Amino acid sequence: MADKEKKPSRQKVFTLLVQVGRKEGDGLPSAATGGALMIYASGVDEAEAVRETVAILKQADLAPLDVTGYGTLDERLSEGHDISDEERELMARALAENSVVVAQMTPFYDDKPLQ
Repeated sequence: MADKEKKPSRQKVFTLLVQVGRKEGDGLPSAATGGALMIYASGVDEAEAVRETVAILKQADLAPLDVTGYGTLDERLSEGHDISDEERELMARALAENSVVVAQMTPFYDDKPLQ
C-alpha cells in the first residue's frame, strides 16, 4: 500500500486576547481580581481556535470571560501591526505543535485605594 501524500495543513495561527476572572486554583496572585492572557492558537478558523483555547484554559482551572481575536499573522501585518521575531517564533510553535501557546499573562488588580 503506497503512502498517501500528506495534504497541506489548513491550520492557521490566530492571536487572541483572553480576559479571565478568578477561580480557585487559577494560579493568579491572591490580590489579583482577574487577568489577561495573550495567546497564539491554531485552528482552521478563528472560531475553532477560540473554542480550543477556552477548553484548554478551563482545564487549567482558569475562568475565561471574554476573548478578542486579532487575526492571523498576515491579517495583522496587513493592518500595520509590528510583530517581533519572538512573537513570530511563538506563532510558528503553535502551528507546528497544533496547540495553544500562552505568550503573556498579566494579572489585574482592583485600583481602589487601600484604606
